[in-house]
Amino acid sequence: MDIEKANTEATQRMMEARPVVVGMGKAIDVIPGMRDDLLLHAGPPITWGRASGPMQGAITGALIFEGKAKNGAEAQALVESGAIKLEPCHDHQSVGPMAGVICPSMSVYILENLTHGNKSFSNLNEGYGKVLRYGAYSEEVLERLRWMEEVMAPVLGKAIEMSGGIDIRVLLAEALHMGDEGHNRNKAGSIMFTKNLAPYIVKATDDSAVASEIIQALGDNALSVLNPVMAACKAMVDTAHNIEGSTIVSVMARNGTDFGIRVSGLGDRWFTAPVAVPQGLYFPGFTAEDASGDIGDSTITETAGIGAFAMASAPAIVTFVSGTPRDAINATLEMYEICFTEHKYFTIPPLDFRGTPTGIDIRKVVEKGITPRVNTGIAHKEAGVGQVGAGLVRPPMNMFEEALVAYAEKYGF
Repeated sequence: MDIEKANTEATQRMMEARPVVVGMGKAIDVIPGMRDDLLLHAGPPITWGRASGPMQGAITGALIFEGKAKNGAEAQALVESGAIKLEPCHDHQSVGPMAGVICPSMSVYILENLTHGNKSFSNLNEGYGKVLRYGAYSEEVLERLRWMEEVMAPVLGKAIEMSGGIDIRVLLAEALHMGDEGHNRNKAGSIMFTKNLAPYIVKATDDSAVASEIIQALGDNALSVLNPVMAACKAMVDTAHNIEGSTIVSVMARNGTDFGIRVSGLGDRWFTAPVAVPQGLYFPGFTAEDASGDIGDSTITETAGIGAFAMASAPAIVTFVSGTPRDAINATLEMYEICFTEHKYFTIPPLDFRGTPTGIDIRKVVEKGITPRVNTGIAHKEAGVGQVGAGLVRPPMNMFEEALVAYAEKYGF
């Protein structure tokens, strides 16, 4: 088995992928395998009984939004009875931040990889604080979701089609030169995303007040582009999956209870371990005692070579996740130790435009005893509260060790 050749193929495919936002559609109409009785969620598979507070809150909110439940008790009964199924977003070419819940009637971004032809999907970003993806489901949260679904999504979908599509690889490459890292800091990317769509949003509706409201909502939300970026990273790494003999990680994801990874040469098997609690900065009135375990599909960004792997491009992120500018540079430098290559298109100005660390290699993780860096939002441990801070976390080492043993068994090492 030529592991170097397999890993070269996997990482080259990942880097050459060109994911473009081409439109929007209802999840049930466009996401492969989506059904009326199905909710998609972040991370590896989970049951209601093992789900964290924010995951249960997001499931509850989604079922209320769908008109299938009125409260947490009804949501729990539906899921535990089997009337509503739960499956990972990653099993359906999709990703969702934090709890990551996507329900059938939600509108989602449609991304197409122009290089390889595969597609990926993600929902709309609600912004910070008290939002569904952090497990909040009060009436104000649901009202915001309804506005996004009924007013924003139809206009945004038309605008994207009129624009001819938004190339996210190009956008990310530029954003990394403007102080973003693509996971928790997306200020430049969100501004560019809004700037590119604004003229078409104006053309997509006859109501100038609606156009103004949508443009302002996108512009005011520093995370507007996060969901398309996550879907773009999903499209990239999917092309690196199922390469025979490859030791490259093709999925990292958390559901608030378990952290899970998949490895290119090991198919769709999940390797899981209990999540850690992120260490970071908290919003006023909250402390580490309030924090839920690590959660979300947004680690797909690190899997594709950005996020915490590109923190050297975004030293200002430490004001949000804690640390110093030097810590941001050191985080990136450390990740070169466990990655197979450096990105051809994502480069870092403070490191003399060196390519970002790309292609987490389970051999190097185990050999060097270094796990991937992740920067992330922090959800309250109880359903219904929402976001309470942001910080840094690492996945458990034993997942990578288990994956390496499985690799050795499969390939006869």
